[in-house]
Amino acid sequence: MQTPIRGLRSFCIAAKCLSFKHAASQLFLTPSAVSHQIKQLEDQLGTQLFKRQTRSIELTSAGKQFYKSVYPIITNLEQTIADFTNNQQNKTITISLPEFFASELFVPKLSEWAELNPDINLQLETVKSASQTPASADLSIVLANGKPNGSVVHELFPIRYVPACNKKLYRKWAAHGEEALSSVPLILHQARPWSWHQWADKNDVPNFDPKQIIQFDSMFGVARAAQQGMGIALVPMPISKAWFSEQLLVKLFDQELVTNDKYFLIQHEDIESAAELTTFANWVKDNFAD
Repeated sequence: MQTPIRGLRSFCIAAKCLSFKHAASQLFLTPSAVSHQIKQLEDQLGTQLFKRQTRSIELTSAGKQFYKSVYPIITNLEQTIADFTNNQQNKTITISLPEFFASELFVPKLSEWAELNPDINLQLETVKSASQTPASADLSIVLANGKPNGSVVHELFPIRYVPACNKKLYRKWAAHGEEALSSVPLILHQARPWSWHQWADKNDVPNFDPKQIIQFDSMFGVARAAQQGMGIALVPMPISKAWFSEQLLVKLFDQELVTNDKYFLIQHEDIESAAELTTFANWVKDNFAD
């Protein structure tokens, strides 16, 4: 006669807490059901495992010996089942990253990741700034002016800013040089409100007096506004190279604004024990780090 696994599990839990009632609550059973399962086990073994008293139970000497032998087996079996179940399910990684990084660099590479790692799901959380990073993120990609805080931080690449506009504005103003800066609205990201003034200072532009400055809270908005002919934008490179290769934008001046802005990959905790997170972090570094 085979011994039911559920009876052995009920015995181990009851033996550990010395209460059929508490064992029942852990097993989502009634105390009488737990008592019945253990009675069946005792009948099969031909020995009493518990001394049943009015308000308590205690293990007999045979019960103590049986618990000592059976508990490691049941524990290992449950762990094996849990491990097997987890292995059959796809792991999910949550990554937080800037909207522009996602659209220009990350998404075009996603098919490669999916093909190489079909058993790892990705959940992307796009944000406008590093301060919006969700607490649920396993890893984050951020743009920062210095090394950000994090358990493990990997530098990916620096960015520089180039003055750019659409082809129509280029044809109209390219021959006029710096005169365009005081005749056409200048576009920038609100996180760098003085970037046009910094560009002018570093390139010795005399009497820099913008006609109008328009700020956006997203880098996509900056690039899109320039593409639509709203004005001249300071566009980050190399992340925006597709806009230039597809001739959506054209460099109006060769001079660039070089800053300390860099993209970083942040691991929010030690992920050495999570193989899928290590795999993903290595893939990001292989594809995007200089």
